[in-house]
Amino acid sequence: MIPFVKDFRPDVGPFYILVVAFFIVGMSNAVNLTDGLDGLAIGCSIIAGIAFAVIAYASGRVDFSDYLRIPYVPGSGELSIFCAALVGGSLGFLWYNCFPAQIFMGDTGSLTLGGMLGLIALIVKQELLMVIIGGIFVVEAVSVLVQKFFYKMTKRRVFR
Repeated sequence: MIPFVKDFRPDVGPFYILVVAFFIVGMSNAVNLTDGLDGLAIGCSIIAGIAFAVIAYASGRVDFSDYLRIPYVPGSGELSIFCAALVGGSLGFLWYNCFPAQIFMGDTGSLTLGGMLGLIALIVKQELLMVIIGGIFVVEAVSVLVQKFFYKMTKRRVFR
């Protein structure tokens, strides 16, 4: 779904399950790859959680969704409570994860966090907006892929 364009929704037909699986796995791995620096993944997740709390609330109201030209998703207003809980838990974690980090999220936390963000974006039908809001996740994942591919091909590093 293209953000703020209510009437345009490309039909992927029988490939929808593959697109959903690719999106959730991609977001999970993108957040996991971003979790190398103290507070980076959790800070970006807080921003994305706040943004999607507002979007979920607006999507759950007919008047707001019609005015903003976003799809109306019945019951998605309650998803903003889930987003608020996600942000609250993330703020508590951020206190101990900022420099110098006393705890580390690890794969379990970062994969779960990415999966939840991807699922929220799918429920409110704003997949492309997740790529924009979580741009740091996407740029980090693309950077890692380019560096790995370049090293495999040339046996040299992109950044020294």
